Amino acid sequence: MDGLSVTYKFSAFDEKYAFDDDGLFTYSSTEQKRVEELAREQARKFVDAYLDSVDDNSEYAPVLCRTLHTRLVYRSLKQLGKSCSHLDASRPWFCYWGMHSLKLLEAPVDENLTSRPVNGPLVDMEASSFFGSFDRHIKYSGGPGQYPHLATTYGAVMALISIGTNEAFASINRKTLKDFLHSVKRADGGFALHIGGEADIRGSYCALAVASITNILDDQLRKDADSWIISCQTYEGGFGGERCCEAHGGYTFCGVAALMLLGKSALIHVPSLYRWLAQKQMKFEGGFQGRTNKLVDGCYSFWQAAVFPLLEVAQLTVGNNISASFDGKALQEYILVACQDTEIGGLRDKPDKPSDLYHTCYVLSGLSIAQYYTTDNIVGGEINRLARLSPIYNICETAERKAREYFGKPKII
Repeated sequence: MDGLSVTYKFSAFDEKYAFDDDGLFTYSSTEQKRVEELAREQARKFVDAYLDSVDDNSEYAPVLCRTLHTRLVYRSLKQLGKSCSHLDASRPWFCYWGMHSLKLLEAPVDENLTSRPVNGPLVDMEASSFFGSFDRHIKYSGGPGQYPHLATTYGAVMALISIGTNEAFASINRKTLKDFLHSVKRADGGFALHIGGEADIRGSYCALAVASITNILDDQLRKDADSWIISCQTYEGGFGGERCCEAHGGYTFCGVAALMLLGKSALIHVPSLYRWLAQKQMKFEGGFQGRTNKLVDGCYSFWQAAVFPLLEVAQLTVGNNISASFDGKALQEYILVACQDTEIGGLRDKPDKPSDLYHTCYVLSGLSIAQYYTTDNIVGGEINRLARLSPIYNICETAERKAREYFGKPKII
């Protein structure tokens, strides 16, 4: 960065990669320059915080505020504020985001906290429980009295697997879970998100991921799923939510991971996908955007970066040895410098946004990807090391291993 003479050498925040609008005004280019300035200011703050206390020739790097983030997650899991009441249909997601974040941070989890999502049906927010709901037939919905839904089914199952106890595993009724998955499977190979609901690639991933991790993935669920999913790959190389839609980071992860679960990754047009993914990493900020001509967002640290290790494994199966194609050091720097809320804890989209459980979960997941699945060193050293995760499910490897042992599923990635 201009004007900053420090020992630590950033890969991100390099002025030679600052956006050049060629003197032409557009709203999107103005926003891009604004966000770059926010990131630039965060980098300056990082340097200024050390200038008075670090020797001129000392090496230093950003630090993960582990304790602060852990406290934020604990508070959120124990009691959400009234401002979250509009997210009543996302109760299982809060449990998953929180539990997975704690596991990534390798934080101790109180047994009273982990038993609450297991010993439901769960009560209302005023009673400090928001972990989701399931009907008496064990079909997971977003909250009491709501329809069973594939997205919240994924959140609930992965939360229980993240808890990792036999009690949590035993609470998953695989027979009724399979019945629900069959009920939303469509004749064209796609999955409706709920009975009578819309179908998109999220439904395919959620259904296949849940079926795979619990070892109930059968021929009926597999039938034509691969052809439906691959129809969502676009001319850009990424995947859209359904056929003929714009390529998007979250949908791309869902598409690639779902095809991996089916053993059908050979259907992917890999060169165009690699090109699209590589172009989504922002040169100046170091983080990822979700779509072409959009701003950087911390959550895509997982949604985009996690696709790289999936593709590496897929290519190894056909004899191609490839390495990570994104800058893991720059991604770690964006996360540690620009995405941490160092006042109340948690991770965020970008510096002018508040932290929340969603971004805390996916930004930490992206940090783990950058630490373990690239050749770059861990920025900040061992003190910043997170738990290693399984990219295909986005749960920690230890949780996946316990689930495989309990449900009898062999390892995929």
